[in-house]
Amino acid sequence: MSFASSIGASLAFLIARGLLRDWVQERFASHLTAINEGVEKEGGFYLFTLRLVPVFPFFVINLAMALTPIRLWPFYWVSQIGMLAGTAVYVNAGTQLAQLDGLSGILSPALLGSFVLLGLFPWIAKLIVAVVKKRKVWSDYKKAGFKKPKQFDNNLLVIGAGAGGLVSSYIAATVKAKVTLIEKHKMGGDCLNTGCVPSKAIIRSSRINHYLQRATEYGLKNVSGEVDFPAVMARVEKIIATIEPHDSVERYTDLGVNCVQGEATIVSPWEVEVNGETLSARNIIVATGGRPAVPDIPGIESVDYLSSDTIWTIRELPKHLVVVGGGPIGCELAQAFVRLGSDVTMIVRSQLIPKEDEDVAEQVIAQFQQDGIRVLEQSRIVELQQNAGIKTAVVSINNSDEIRIECDQILLAIGRQANTEHIGLENVGVACNENGTVTVDEHLRTSCPTIFACGDVAGPYQFTHVASHQAWYAAVNALFGSFKTFKVDYSVIPWVTFSDPEVARVGLSEKEAKANAIAYEVTKYGIDDLDRAIADSEAHGFVKVLTVPGKDKILGVTIVGYHASELIAEYILAMRHGLGLNKVMGTIHIYPTLSEANKYAAGEWKKAHKPEGLLQWVEKLHTWRR
Repeated sequence: MSFASSIGASLAFLIARGLLRDWVQERFASHLTAINEGVEKEGGFYLFTLRLVPVFPFFVINLAMALTPIRLWPFYWVSQIGMLAGTAVYVNAGTQLAQLDGLSGILSPALLGSFVLLGLFPWIAKLIVAVVKKRKVWSDYKKAGFKKPKQFDNNLLVIGAGAGGLVSSYIAATVKAKVTLIEKHKMGGDCLNTGCVPSKAIIRSSRINHYLQRATEYGLKNVSGEVDFPAVMARVEKIIATIEPHDSVERYTDLGVNCVQGEATIVSPWEVEVNGETLSARNIIVATGGRPAVPDIPGIESVDYLSSDTIWTIRELPKHLVVVGGGPIGCELAQAFVRLGSDVTMIVRSQLIPKEDEDVAEQVIAQFQQDGIRVLEQSRIVELQQNAGIKTAVVSINNSDEIRIECDQILLAIGRQANTEHIGLENVGVACNENGTVTVDEHLRTSCPTIFACGDVAGPYQFTHVASHQAWYAAVNALFGSFKTFKVDYSVIPWVTFSDPEVARVGLSEKEAKANAIAYEVTKYGIDDLDRAIADSEAHGFVKVLTVPGKDKILGVTIVGYHASELIAEYILAMRHGLGLNKVMGTIHIYPTLSEANKYAAGEWKKAHKPEGLLQWVEKLHTWRR
């Protein structure tokens, strides 16, 4: 019976797959992404569990699994084993049922035990599989000569004191764990010293100068300004120094974190060597961040180029700055320098801000051109040269025409590369992805069970706020994973390009929705119609909301404009807690504020979905009442 049912189930599986899978996957792509990923990772276990739980009819399981990526052969043999075991359990339960001689027998221990076995068996099986896997891993480490310490110096060792490392160690200290934080350079990492903080400081200075140039728009005359570039960079340094105590050794020591300055090397699954001393812990978190990526361009070794790490060391304003890359870093710094007085040329391989939609890029390019930035899209550097202090970029446009651009500084801003070298990951067999980031599972655990990773070194999103978000999961899973683990939640990830206009997004863009065959509707509100934006002479940009067709459920939001980074917060909250556009529209927004743009965007959606049939009857009612 068991073999016959498994063969029949496989035939039903094939028929359902041939008739329905492609249509279902296309129609419900947005809902099936997580299911598909789960089935690809542990589809056999899910199927085995369903086969053993009598709540789910077998014929429904056959149809449902046919719509997922699971292959026929695993489906057959897992079903065979599951049905065989299930048959034995069912027979046992049936035998108990057959022996009933009254209603009181329903509560007999034997019968209740049979049904408890039906529910617990798959989880017991999973536990056994996990234990076997764990034993194999530790057996491999034992063969490699690693010996687990009998006692540990720490509960947790954290390598790297950027956003991910700071938050991880903070959480560990808060729950009274003994934690050591190791940093080889500066506390605060990239964000404080070379990234978020200095870039926003220089953007602010450049924007103030831009407003001085626009003084006549605001009815002001005899207003002039002269950029003192060394003073601008001194202000950047001052701001870093002002924020520095938030991430300092002193603060974290007071919180209970043991801070160590030095270069860490992982020497075993439980041990790290630093400054000639070996420290041990039950778990290790790698939070070593990233660094600017350097492209393989002929002649690059002969050119004294700048990166987002080194640009803060210059004290002379570049007369002509060439920016390579059109992502957030390239856009922010290109605009800052042109507004401080540099001539700026951008070399962009594809589209400016390539992850965003074309209408977003068009808004930013229009402002860049107005600022005087020369943007060369669909272009790439063929060669770099330097002669007598003059740098030359040989640029190919559309893979055909080549031009020579002379400049005094070149800024490389093509992205970031994870810092995985020279920390001993290879010593314990920690695997890395093709893009260089550390491979982690949904709990941020690496291929070495005692080592976790978070932040830029782990990806997939290289933002400071995501590093902080991941740090909670890494720390909690490292400290309490023996009792309970938590899957990191990437369901609502926002980000901003701090150009002018700012570009803020959360959720899907149109480009992503199309690529993933996700059905959507677009609602757009132009900020040029917003009273506060008009009053501030910043009436440009838009709010674009993607929703499920016919519903107010938000799939994604992009805001382009003045203070878009602040406006997006309302939609982040709405998406995180499942609030639709009706809720946004029903919320009172202060007049006149920029946040009204969010309400008006929701109003545009409501206007497009008004019940025309009902309104016709309402009109007739009003006519009758007159």
